[in-house]
Amino acid sequence: MTLKLPDPIAAYVAADNAGDDAALAACFAADAVVRDEGRTIRGLDAILAWKAESKRKYQYTVEPIAVIEAEGGAVLTGRVSGQFPGSPVELRYVFGLKGGRIETLEIHG
Repeated sequence: MTLKLPDPIAAYVAADNAGDDAALAACFAADAVVRDEGRTIRGLDAILAWKAESKRKYQYTVEPIAVIEAEGGAVLTGRVSGQFPGSPVELRYVFGLKGGRIETLEIHG
């Protein structure tokens, strides 16, 4: 069974796994906000820098395993495998979507 993700989230996971900055940038609103590992990252340039740093540091991939859609967003559970203690882990990605783009993203362990 294939998991059907909302289009912006499917594009985000594919771009993130591929390390494709241009495709990743297209997923986010220009003024998007991300919260991860106790940090708040604001704006597209900062989000791209955060992603590049995370990829370099953890060399991870995300396998979507569940999604719950709600009005204005979705919660994705992903199995994250990479170069970090305890790999793989399951993380929850809480997406706020607007106009076909990611407006907010919070990542929880």
